[in-house]
Amino acid sequence: MKFISWNVNGLRAVAGKGFAEAFETLDADFFCLQETKMQAGQLDLSFVGYQAYWNYADKKGYSGTAIYTRHTPVSVRYGMDIDVHDHEGRVITLEYPDFWLVTVYTPNSQDGLRRLDYRMTWEDDFRDYLLRLDTEKPVIVCGDLNVAHEEIDIKNPKTNRMNAGFTDQEREKMTVLLNSGFIDTFRALHPEEIKYSWWSYRFQAREKNAGWRIDYFLTSARLRDKIAAAEIHNEIFGSDHCPVELVLNE
Repeated sequence: MKFISWNVNGLRAVAGKGFAEAFETLDADFFCLQETKMQAGQLDLSFVGYQAYWNYADKKGYSGTAIYTRHTPVSVRYGMDIDVHDHEGRVITLEYPDFWLVTVYTPNSQDGLRRLDYRMTWEDDFRDYLLRLDTEKPVIVCGDLNVAHEEIDIKNPKTNRMNAGFTDQEREKMTVLLNSGFIDTFRALHPEEIKYSWWSYRFQAREKNAGWRIDYFLTSARLRDKIAAAEIHNEIFGSDHCPVELVLNE
């Protein structure tokens, strides 16, 4: 089974920048999107053989997630059933007989870390949500987690320390999540590889490859033996993020 996750930073914008071609080329069973920035009815983008599930933010042009899938789920959940978190369209969960698939767009701590306290609450609640799912069956979680976990995951760790996405607090929450029974699939297969999934639009960051790895596929630890491949498709453009990939043996 092939899974793709991509923060498109506005699906309507990337639809005019080769999204359909990238979608067809990547040819995934599950194609998860974050930061769709749209409401129902604003874009008709369907693909033969795929069902689509959307979680829209209350605020127009903000946040939002989606999943295209070739496989009909047993059930679908939107959000975490926690009101303080469930108005920004950040989480979709599809249930299948043998696993849960969760796509997430983690809140950014923002300039001046003005949303860091909320982010810490989110991290604890989201981890608890994943752990509850994990008691029933294995979990595959993907998306823009808005944190570069280790120094290898960011081009300039020293100058970015305590900036949003590379604070000690956010990195520690990621460590706690992994230690609670999850695997960073890319790092598990590529322990020393330096590859990024997001680049600022400023300072020609992508041309210089001054990036951050903040887009992930995590799985329950008991799926470790099924992980066949984990890739970062930095050859694909259209967003300030690039798609990331997971392949699991069935």
